[in-house]
Amino acid sequence: QVQLVESGGGLVQPGGSLRLSCAASGRIRSINSMGWYRQAPGNQRELVAETTSGGSTTYTDSVKGRFTITRDNAKNTGYLQMNSLQPEDTAVYYCTAHVTTVVYTSVYWGQGTQVTVSS
Repeated sequence: QVQLVESGGGLVQPGGSLRLSCAASGRIRSINSMGWYRQAPGNQRELVAETTSGGSTTYTDSVKGRFTITRDNAKNTGYLQMNSLQPEDTAVYYCTAHVTTVVYTSVYWGQGTQVTVSS
């Protein structure tokens, strides 16, 4: 009933920037929180950043000061602006959203978008 579609990943040199987008669609009444996770090969999936409906944000320590999470409630879209990217940021990035539909509330995941930081 709800789909999350990520975009904006790609290959970037160290020090570069990327902006990820996550568009939610379906029978959405409200999006309570949105977040971004990432998973590098051989590693567990980790929370990168999260924002609540009230506007509070949380970042993992390694991205503080470099990444910014925002959302456009009118468009049901979330964003992750990533600056000063480093090779250790290379991973598949997943969008997640805690969504209330006309039927129930649940957590949804996107399909993932690859971010590769390399010279």
